[in-house]
Amino acid sequence: MSRHPDNPSTRRSRRARPSRAGTRLIASARLACLASLATLAGLASCSLIGSHPLPPPAPVVEPQPPPPEPQLAAPVDTHKFTLADPDDDVVGEVQITLASKDDTLPDIARRFNVGYEEITRANPGVDPWLPGAGRSIVVPTRFVLPDAPRDGIIINVAAMRLYYFPPHKKGEPQIVYTHPIGIGKVGWSTPQGVTSVVSHVKDPIWRPSAALRKDHFDDNGEQLPAVVKPGPDNPLGKFELTLGWRSYLIHGTNKPYGVGLRSSHGCIRLYPEDIEKIFQMVANGTHVRVVNQPFLFGAHDQQLYLQAYSVLEDDPRDWDHAQKKLLSHALAVHIQKTLQAAGAQMDWHSVAAITKSPRGIPIPVTGADNSIEAVLAAAPKVENRIPAGADWDGTDDTGTDAESARQLLLEREPATAQAPALRSPGT
Repeated sequence: MSRHPDNPSTRRSRRARPSRAGTRLIASARLACLASLATLAGLASCSLIGSHPLPPPAPVVEPQPPPPEPQLAAPVDTHKFTLADPDDDVVGEVQITLASKDDTLPDIARRFNVGYEEITRANPGVDPWLPGAGRSIVVPTRFVLPDAPRDGIIINVAAMRLYYFPPHKKGEPQIVYTHPIGIGKVGWSTPQGVTSVVSHVKDPIWRPSAALRKDHFDDNGEQLPAVVKPGPDNPLGKFELTLGWRSYLIHGTNKPYGVGLRSSHGCIRLYPEDIEKIFQMVANGTHVRVVNQPFLFGAHDQQLYLQAYSVLEDDPRDWDHAQKKLLSHALAVHIQKTLQAAGAQMDWHSVAAITKSPRGIPIPVTGADNSIEAVLAAAPKVENRIPAGADWDGTDDTGTDAESARQLLLEREPATAQAPALRSPGT
């Protein structure tokens, strides 16, 4: 059969066979399609093999509240005590408080009715002008009573502290009041012995002696007037008790930071709030006994305590070489009897350690817990504020500040303060 172009079978054959170019185009399209499918399959398989499920979101952690502030006890007023047992020699309690960022040690001392030397001695190594916010401060408000008859006013110059034992009826408990004091600086020492209160003077006039004016000029280059009227410039303050010792006084001050320092010319200074109360309570004729007892033994709760203060620079006794003998003399007769009755022995090693580094804190020297660390560990931690019942209400009309205290420290024992043998003190 011939394949003529017009033959129908020939036309069907041509339609059934694509050209070579079309065949190649179709093949390329098929290959491209297969490649695309393979790529998609590979991608799908890779994603299934190499991926990890996303972790669940982290739980929301609520911030923890800050720990609660430690609960501090209320501070205890330690200027008035009742002696239920007449043979009890120890009163008060040591307290620990926290300094604020603006506090100085003299600020804390006045709140708790202690003096400068007392609080700095109890806190060795603490900067008195910048103790630091939150710093634990030992407040030495426990005291061994002086070894003296408990009658009238007793002043222990070594402790720089006054005790007043008011009259009481037989059978009634004895009351004792105590306050820090400032005393005479080296060369102008406060005298020791017994005298009495002669008179009371409100808003006193100060008449400094010629020797005192010269001493002040030598120390400060400032000429004092011969008469200073009542007012803020009067160093006697608002109240004065004159004594049987001519020119020696118990008085207030216009520089409260001087309480607890050897900064006077022989007189005894009290905080303004304390002299006002003493002025009201003490009658003319009251005995005033001045002693110098740097080491005080006292019995309390069947234990013997020792309270050690710094020995004054002008104390003539040889404490370095005859300490044990002098300390033995310091043991009152009733204390020796108590020790003998209890069969207790004094720990002389503890005594030596306490007297070598005096802190002005009563420490037991009989029994097991005879260390300063044990005493401080047992002391209550209290709020840094004026205790309820204190004499001071926190106000001060003297206008003094920390700079005034620094100046008093420079003045307390100047090398030029050599007073004549016969001198007339004044403040």
